[in-house]
Formats: sequence, C-alpha cells, structure tokens
Amino acid sequence: MSADTETSAMTETERAGFVERAIVRHRGDSRTCAIDHVAEEIPVALVFNGISHVVMMATPRDLEAFAYGFALTEGVVASAAAIFDCEVWLRPDSAEVAMIIAQEDFMRLKDRRRALTGRTGCGVCGIDSLELLDLRPQALPPSVIKVDLPQALAKAAAGLRAHQALMDATGGVHAAAWCTPQGEIVHVFEDIGRHNGLDKLIGHLALQGADLRRGFVFLSSRGSYELARKAARMRIPLLATISAPSSLAIQIATEAGMKLVGFCRQDAFVDYTPHILL
Repeated sequence: MSADTETSAMTETERAGFVERAIVRHRGDSRTCAIDHVAEEIPVALVFNGISHVVMMATPRDLEAFAYGFALTEGVVASAAAIFDCEVWLRPDSAEVAMIIAQEDFMRLKDRRRALTGRTGCGVCGIDSLELLDLRPQALPPSVIKVDLPQALAKAAAGLRAHQALMDATGGVHAAAWCTPQGEIVHVFEDIGRHNGLDKLIGHLALQGADLRRGFVFLSSRGSYELARKAARMRIPLLATISAPSSLAIQIATEAGMKLVGFCRQDAFVDYTPHILL
C-alpha cells in the first residue's frame, strides 16, 4: 500500500487516544463552559492478505499490537510466527491495519465467512450462524505458576489505576493489565472497547515473545464471554476482572480449566471456578 494525500503511515505517539470537545457542565443551578477530553473512537479495518476481514470500533493507539492480538485471540493465525508483515495506516477519522499472514491461515480465514463490521461492545460480531460460534475451548495445560490469589489480586487492584493515563484524561476507557504471579503490573493497554484492550495487551506480549502461561490478566471491566474465550485460546491460566462475569464466561473458563475471578478489590474477590487450582 502506498501513501497518498489522505492516507499516511503514522507512529502510535501521534495519536493521544482522546479528542477535545467544548462542553457545558451543569451542577445545581450553575453552568460552566469548558473543554473536555473525550475518548477517541474510530473504525479500524483489519486487512489480511489484501482482503478486508473486519472493521472494529477502537481507540487509535497501539494498533499494531491490536491487530496481532486480534489475529491470535480470534484464531485467525495459529501463532505470531504466521504473521509476516504488518502496516498501520491512520487517517483523521479511520485507520487500516494491513497484515500478511501464512497462506494456510488465510485460506482457513476465508472459510469462516466472517462479516465485515463490528461494534465496540459486542461479543459475537461478524458471526452469521450459530455453527460459527466457537464456545468449546481446549483444556489448558497444567499451570506453571503458583498464585497467592488474595495477595496477588490485592496488589494488582491497588496498582492498576496508576497505569490508566487515558482513563484519567477521559473517564471512558477500559484497561487490560499483564501481571506477574505476585500481582505486579508489567504492561497496561487501554481502549474504549474492553476486548480491544485485551487484544492490544496480548498482541504486545506476542510481539515480545512472552510466555502467556507465566502471568495473569487483570481487566477493568466485567468478565464477558469474548474476554474469557480470548484468554482461554491464549492459554492464560488466570483471568481477573473488576466487575462480574457472565454465565457463559464461567462456562468457558470451567471447560478450559482457567481460573476466573471477579469483583476484584484490594480486600476482596469472588472465585467463580473454585475447583480450579493454581
């Protein structure tokens, strides 16, 4: 793809992830005019081997990591090694990420007959029949980490907010954190979509060659079906969320043998898979 007057390759640092908008704040009988920071949301087209596969609504930051993570967590490619090239093209109101993947993965992708559009908060975007809905994860291998859940979750819950710069600016994005078994936060990615944030995190870890069996994910969201499915597909042993999980997320975690906890606070959490040990 070549750049033209409307399309150019841009670095991640050139987009803040928020835009400024004029607002009027009302409190009681008072009114105050101000400029507010609003989380940016644009359509991002993911293109594999020249064919547009899906358009996701996302925050235009860390889009290479997002594309890698999406390709992995959605089963588009079997491993990061099957991604041969990735280019990010940003426009003022949209973006495109073009990836070159292994031919066998591309042929399998075409067979899945995915539709072309998605929405920020959806869980089964692009699925046009029940037969294509993948709810049966493979069982995770035995855990290679030991986690003291109360201590690790308390540490992660206490530390996450300090890493949420975009949340501080806008008040309207989710965060996905990668934590050590002791609860130390190593990486955090933010996006207006909770599953986009997780894809960005996983994509970044894949680009680093990290072993996803040796840590856990902590999310500032509810534990929805697609988050549990993505985590299980990547063999992540523990998924922790600030809010509640859904029944389907619990089912997927149970079948995969993945520990799922919710309502994580500095002094409390709820274990939805108590039979699964780490």
